[in-house]
Amino acid sequence: MRKTLSRLFFTLAITTSSAIVAADPIADAVGNENRTGQERLRDEFRHPIQTLRFLGIEPDMKIAEIWPGGGWYTNILAPLVADEGKLYAAHFYVDENSGNFFRNSRKGFEDKVKNYAPYSKVEMTSFNQNDTSVEVAPEGSLDAVLTFRNVHNWYMRGDDQGVANAFAVFHKALKQGGVLGVIEHRMPENFDMREKKNSGYVKQSYVIDMAQRAGFELVATSELNANANDTADHPSGVWTLAPRYRLGDKDKAKYQAIGESDRMTLKFVKR
Repeated sequence: MRKTLSRLFFTLAITTSSAIVAADPIADAVGNENRTGQERLRDEFRHPIQTLRFLGIEPDMKIAEIWPGGGWYTNILAPLVADEGKLYAAHFYVDENSGNFFRNSRKGFEDKVKNYAPYSKVEMTSFNQNDTSVEVAPEGSLDAVLTFRNVHNWYMRGDDQGVANAFAVFHKALKQGGVLGVIEHRMPENFDMREKKNSGYVKQSYVIDMAQRAGFELVATSELNANANDTADHPSGVWTLAPRYRLGDKDKAKYQAIGESDRMTLKFVKR
């Protein structure tokens, strides 16, 4: 009898342990059926499961995704926090001076929020690197701000001030202890950022410095999204590489062999 009970308890313990291990909300969100095959092809280079785990993202968090574009990461984050948390999509700020790209991109995303069931709980806001009065979320409300491959845009459009404004806005929206996750195309430290301003790459040291000036503390870095094959010196900048291939078929095999860009992965907290 004692042996039988022992076996029973052992079996229950193993079953319970297996259930705990199997419960992985991030992996479930990345594997959700609404992600297209084309999106999944990018997982090899963007490592969404490992990246979100590294940043400490949880299903009960209030998160702002900055400039989500067409929604590559939104398609993961929206189902991840739908039940327990909240996702703000801080898309392009549009006014009478905005170009067609900004207008059309935002309009497409707005239509998706209105008509696409997986986005039904996403709240749209705006982000403008030139105006710190535009809120991505209510002040002090967020557990995390995530930005994927955007810092170069703020630098290209607003120089140092544009980047400083961005980090100031994020700092204001986060709770104390809240996480700022930055994934960005990485420029080699020996390059001249001014000279290569329009390349789409920025130095990791620059991003760290600008975030620290805004009051963030760097708590961890990762090479999850690194790519040693990327020299960051291409005819059409980072857009020479996948997924854009701005040069078309010219030397495409060469750029396919490189893959996507070399990227920094940085975790900051608001102290």
